[in-house]
Amino acid sequence: MKKPNSQCGRRGERIFSNLCVLPSLAGVLVFFLIPFCIVVYYSVINNPITAQFVGLENFKRLFQATAFRSAALNTSTFSLISVPLVMVISLWLATLLERNIPYKSVIRTFFLSPIMVPTASVVLVWQVLFHNHGTINQMLELFGVQGVDWMKSSHGQLIIIVMFLWKNIGYNMILFMSALAAVPRDILEVAELEGAGRIYQFFHIKLRYLSPTILFVLILSLINSFKIFREVYLLTGDHPYDKMYMLQHFMNNTFNSLDYQKLSAAAVLFSLVMIVIIAALLIAEEIFGKDVES
Repeated sequence: MKKPNSQCGRRGERIFSNLCVLPSLAGVLVFFLIPFCIVVYYSVINNPITAQFVGLENFKRLFQATAFRSAALNTSTFSLISVPLVMVISLWLATLLERNIPYKSVIRTFFLSPIMVPTASVVLVWQVLFHNHGTINQMLELFGVQGVDWMKSSHGQLIIIVMFLWKNIGYNMILFMSALAAVPRDILEVAELEGAGRIYQFFHIKLRYLSPTILFVLILSLINSFKIFREVYLLTGDHPYDKMYMLQHFMNNTFNSLDYQKLSAAAVLFSLVMIVIIAALLIAEEIFGKDVES
């Protein structure tokens, strides 16, 4: 006699849970899937008025654009340098703060403070430091070194790399510290009793438990590296020095020129590249995790 009631109760729970998920699914559909499909549609037509199918013609025009090639090269170079640096430094700081060292809370607060500072304030400080007549050049001149116009030279990318590290190290460090705290202490104690050093413990034990966090932090840092446009835009405007011209500059300037087909092609290509990179990272993490576990 109780079976029909229990089945009705489970059916009601499923219906209620589906209704709770429905607004989120509708939001993803309206704000993500449908706009992305429209972008894909724009990338294969000549213009929104005649809407003639041109296939890969817009992508060919995209690769022929010097501005796109320069922006893609600068963004790739920036990501290849900044992302490994922020990963290594934040992981090193997390392992350092795991030990009993003096002023641990002060160091942790110092690296976390950039998260609470608005981007506009950060850019203002960087302008004061790296202006042609700014603080850094004044300090260099005290030692007899000729100042550099940082914002209009090849050194400009070094500025945004340092800014990216300063902004992201603290948050990544906290994520790594949380993952290190979850490593079973008994395994580390047994390894230490058997004579395993800190380096052996790190590479053969801790990395096994850190691998999911490393993957998450790597993807997060990669996404953040593509979002450096805000800082560069506030520092230099729409058309910065060549080495500081990023993909977001190209997309923003293309949008201002109303070339929606080229912009859509760039957006689709960028999405495909990110999907391939993230898929490769997921596969590598799975293989690495199995290899370390075995």
